[in-house]
Amino acid sequence: MPLINPGRKAPDFSLEDQDGTTHTLSDHEGTPVVLFFYPKDMTSGCTDEACQFQGLLPRFKRSRARVLAISILPPKSKKKFADKEGLTYPLLADDRVNKDKKPDPLVCRKYGVWVEKSMYGRKYMGIARTTYLIDAEGKVARRWDKVEIPGHAEEVLAAVRAL
Repeated sequence: MPLINPGRKAPDFSLEDQDGTTHTLSDHEGTPVVLFFYPKDMTSGCTDEACQFQGLLPRFKRSRARVLAISILPPKSKKKFADKEGLTYPLLADDRVNKDKKPDPLVCRKYGVWVEKSMYGRKYMGIARTTYLIDAEGKVARRWDKVEIPGHAEEVLAAVRAL
């Protein structure tokens, strides 16, 4: 599926976090939601991005915004990641697999971030680092594609404040 453009309704979902709690997007209606998709727990770039959002979390809360992160590894991996890095916001597991035991993430597909990638000539499916800002009415207010990590969380916070 393609990426969701600003102004469109964000697809609802229900996913489990690192503590076994299920989060549904529609539960946050009336509140802005920062939804960032990251490739893999405990890798250098993903750790940097996650920690930047954690560092700004009090400011996101003051702006009444919720921060949710999604990747394809299971809740157990998310728990290790959260505990190791001190992450206190929900890390959601879009960990569905197909009959061949390969990742088949439903929410990542809905949001258009499950894409073909290539490394050293090898093609594979993975998450394109993408962030969505969803407004209080559940519509996409802003989208960041091919996220460059340095300064990204601050840019998202500025966009939240501008809502």
